[in-house]
Amino acid sequence: MGTWCAGPAHTAVPLEIVVPARNEAGRLPAGLRLLCDKLAGLPVRAEVIVVDNGSTDGTAGIARSWRGPVPVRTIRCDRPGKGAAVRAGLLATRGPWVGFMDADMATDLAALDDVLELLRDGRPVVVGSRRHDRSIVQAYALPFRRLGAVTFNRLVRDLAGGVADTQCGFKFFAGPLARAAAADLRTAGFSFDVELLAHCVRRGAEVTAIPVVWRDRPGSTFSVRRHSLRCLIDLALIRARAGRPQENVRVPEQPSAPPGEPPGAVAVRETARETGLPSSSHAAPGFGRG
Repeated sequence: MGTWCAGPAHTAVPLEIVVPARNEAGRLPAGLRLLCDKLAGLPVRAEVIVVDNGSTDGTAGIARSWRGPVPVRTIRCDRPGKGAAVRAGLLATRGPWVGFMDADMATDLAALDDVLELLRDGRPVVVGSRRHDRSIVQAYALPFRRLGAVTFNRLVRDLAGGVADTQCGFKFFAGPLARAAAADLRTAGFSFDVELLAHCVRRGAEVTAIPVVWRDRPGSTFSVRRHSLRCLIDLALIRARAGRPQENVRVPEQPSAPPGEPPGAVAVRETARETGLPSSSHAAPGFGRG
């Protein structure tokens, strides 16, 4: 898998967000504008990593030349697949908090305020859930696609820490946990979210679901007809791998919080317990496994 980077020399920032992009020249400029404007208003420094997944349009050029209030790095991933692109992006991070979201910004970015609060509070995995009882969701363009999504999530819920919506493209993690889980990720296609969450769960991480406002956007590359069989095959492989004994799954200790950051930035620490992660049996107010 070839990679290249464009932009200034990288120094770790508290929050890094990966945006996988394949032939997104039409949607990326508006998405980056929304994201960078939102990140610029957060109380921590942030950076965007655009992963060009073998685009044949102007996606890479748009990302490389982007100028705005928040730095944008560009990484190339030649291996096809959204999962491969997200993996490359997460492995390129260095910060204490990381995440990824779709280029179309279908999830309202106001949810980033809740995400940051929970990460600061030490939650290791925070995901947007369209099935949370407080979420506002514009109906899928095709009812058959919505039915497929509901069925898919029922099949995989046990693998992903009980989360009812594994496929919402709005997920955030303690940095060391994300990089360890991404290093183990093998699924390159659309089912990668399930495997990524499964790797976090088997390390002892609790998954916190938050409500989101989500709007269906035109231009999705997922097709029920073309991709369903591949997704089912990937799920079978993920289940098979999940059933194998695992060793050395503890997460490396989180580096000290950057100067000026709250202690909550140190979200993941090794402990004497086998899981290596602190966990809480109580969901944050208003949040949970939605």
